[in-house]
Amino acid sequence: MSIETGAAATHCPYCAFQCGMTLSVGVGGDVAISADPEFPVNRGALCVKGWTAAAALNHPERLTEPLVRDADGTLRPASWDEALDRVVQAVQRTQQQHGNDAVAIFGGGSLTNEKSFLLGKFARVALRTANIDYNGRFCMSSAAAASIRSLGIDRGLPFPVEDIAGAQAILLMGDNPAETMPPMMQYFDQQRANGGRLIVADPRLTPTAQWADLHLRLMPGIDSVLANGLLHILIRDGMIDAAYLAERTEGFDRVRAAVATYWPERVERITGVAEAELIRAAHLLGTAATAMILTGRGAEQQSQGVSNVSACINLALALGLPGRPNSGYGCITGQGNGQGGREHGQKADQLPGYRRIDDPAARRHVAEVWGVDESSLPGPGRSAYELLDSLGQEGGVRALLVMGSNVAVSAPHLGNISGRLASLDFLAVSDFFLSETAALADVVLPSAQWAEEEGTMTNLEGRVIHRRKACDSPSGVMDDVAVICELARRLGSGPRFEYGSVEEIFTGLGRASAGGPANYSGITYAKIDAGDGVFWPCPDQAHPGTPRMFTDGFPTASGRARMFPVHHQEPAETPDDDFPLFLTTGRNLSQYQSGNQTRRIAELAEISPEPVAEIHPSTAGRYGLRDGQGVRLSTRRGRAEFRLKVTRGIREDTVFVPFHWGGRQAANRLTNPALDPISRMPEFKVCAVRVESLPTAGIERDDAESISTTTT
Repeated sequence: MSIETGAAATHCPYCAFQCGMTLSVGVGGDVAISADPEFPVNRGALCVKGWTAAAALNHPERLTEPLVRDADGTLRPASWDEALDRVVQAVQRTQQQHGNDAVAIFGGGSLTNEKSFLLGKFARVALRTANIDYNGRFCMSSAAAASIRSLGIDRGLPFPVEDIAGAQAILLMGDNPAETMPPMMQYFDQQRANGGRLIVADPRLTPTAQWADLHLRLMPGIDSVLANGLLHILIRDGMIDAAYLAERTEGFDRVRAAVATYWPERVERITGVAEAELIRAAHLLGTAATAMILTGRGAEQQSQGVSNVSACINLALALGLPGRPNSGYGCITGQGNGQGGREHGQKADQLPGYRRIDDPAARRHVAEVWGVDESSLPGPGRSAYELLDSLGQEGGVRALLVMGSNVAVSAPHLGNISGRLASLDFLAVSDFFLSETAALADVVLPSAQWAEEEGTMTNLEGRVIHRRKACDSPSGVMDDVAVICELARRLGSGPRFEYGSVEEIFTGLGRASAGGPANYSGITYAKIDAGDGVFWPCPDQAHPGTPRMFTDGFPTASGRARMFPVHHQEPAETPDDDFPLFLTTGRNLSQYQSGNQTRRIAELAEISPEPVAEIHPSTAGRYGLRDGQGVRLSTRRGRAEFRLKVTRGIREDTVFVPFHWGGRQAANRLTNPALDPISRMPEFKVCAVRVESLPTAGIERDDAESISTTTT
């Protein structure tokens, strides 16, 4: 590996907290990490994933040359020319035979803003396909859709993360930052030290719930009932902000009528949360001078995810929170660039700047920036699961390029998606390891990792930051920007993809976003570097950025926030005689997303060597199960095998499994692809499951799971 010695200030490759860190490169190529005590988000803290992130850079399993699949089915090394030619030939052949939309792109929330922008442009200009979406559809899409329709805009946290410390009361719905985002907990520590109170709503007694002053252990799939019930109590007990509602919102009368039937006794029966706890939670929020309502994937990854978040936004608006210091509604974005990745064109219905692709004015503006005719831009395409479900089918996608995602682990109903991937005429995957998805590809393109390339990211606060290059890629590796531009050249669109630097791409992104909801036009690399990043929207060079939104109004037609009545509907699937328990999924401390990186790092694999299914002691006793044994979980879609953990930290009607593994231990063999009607979010968090003991031989592991944990 060719690496120059020195140090670079950059950011962690994992979650949306985007912790500041310094990478120091030694003479022998060893990379050391130190936390940045000056960066105002993590303030010198890192989690175990951040501390060990450098282990993936020099890992012996790094892909360092392209791979192509021969007629006998084997993957072999190839030159870049051969690999890229195969991709171009497959694209041209597919589009000639089946039309432009038969070629699709699946992106990722880990890609930089520049790559997200470029990938969207590549799809619409070079491929002229409508079919591009990304794994962020599986993460923040419900919160995004609810925020846009109610608040006029989606920025995960519309306030700085440091505001958490000043909130007198916080309701955290379906999130577990103590494991998924540990450096964030310092703000909850400060909040407690300042006399604040934390309420956590979660079916599990997570480490975050253990830290809370009040844990509302609700049944999976009924988050909106809880939020409606809290609002009912606040209205009943005279704790809403009537002046704020009158001056800054519309639609409250319909919401008040909707929540009138969510009296505490009824909510207790539906949610399993005691009436006394409901009243205490409502009064903690209603009497606090400053308060926050925060949602995570637990509330959002449901077929009613938008309704769940809308009910939480209604609660925040009724309390008069958005726009006030140390107060508001926010979504805790998960993926590293989950915020920026959903702003600049990776989603099927979007153009850069969070513009709608079906908006004629937005199309004209972006087409002018890109130098193309507006009529040449395709319309909206299929959402992520719908795109994957169409693979290989008549009228569906026949050739797929995946960049920054591992859909063979992360997609719901994997039994179906695995079959759909196998039915493709052509699959190309860009990755730095041979992921479960890359192992299925016809062409594998070895890509640069986070520390080996430059670009910007947008963290969970909407803070645009500079991820600086710290070291060179291994010989033979090409970064994704170069790959996209070279493919565009070979497809005949080269002049529109000629950039002298990544910074030049960012300048183009700024021009394309100008005037849009996510306006980056006043942000430059120099401006980012002069401070600790820049909060969007930032409409011009003189503008300092917008750390706190909604102080003077909302970006809606009326300038008011819009409130929508929520009428709860049951999950798409509930327990019955054949599948008598709820299944819910989530993350754990030492693994990340599909585990393509973290499962290869020895220190992290030692902490979490395999996924563990959690079940309550009384439930284990009912089915004759014991702690530590192997179990098979079955749903209407498939089966998976896990080691069992018997714990009182979960509801008796619920089983929990983490989703970071593939093969027989893939949680997404089980999950339900039922989609939210607005966000098109699959119902990862709720389905009906059956649990059975495995034979004495225990859990078998297949090749898809046999990822090495060697480190250098």
